[in-house]
Amino acid sequence: MAAEKVFVTAFLQDANSILETAQYSGEGTNWTILTGGPGGVRMIADSDWPLDSLQVHTGAAAAYRVHRRGGDVMVEGRSAHQVLAVRSTPPAQVARFLLGARR
Repeated sequence: MAAEKVFVTAFLQDANSILETAQYSGEGTNWTILTGGPGGVRMIADSDWPLDSLQVHTGAAAAYRVHRRGGDVMVEGRSAHQVLAVRSTPPAQVARFLLGARR
């Protein structure tokens, strides 16, 4: 059970690190990132494969996809037994929301 907790933490930490990097990269390309398995870490630009299929096909331990829409950045992740989605909202949009709520 302890090994599962370590993997869950690493899985979530990796997704958060990818999200933080994607926020500041400014690139318009959507990326798929595969970790573990043969090849270590691999990045694929604009892949249209479903994450689960790509993960099985490549033997990756985890797969993450970075999407950009407007100023939002979203990371979807998949491992053997887990799925996640994390999203970042631009600071200006958060400020508008918070200031609008005070009126």
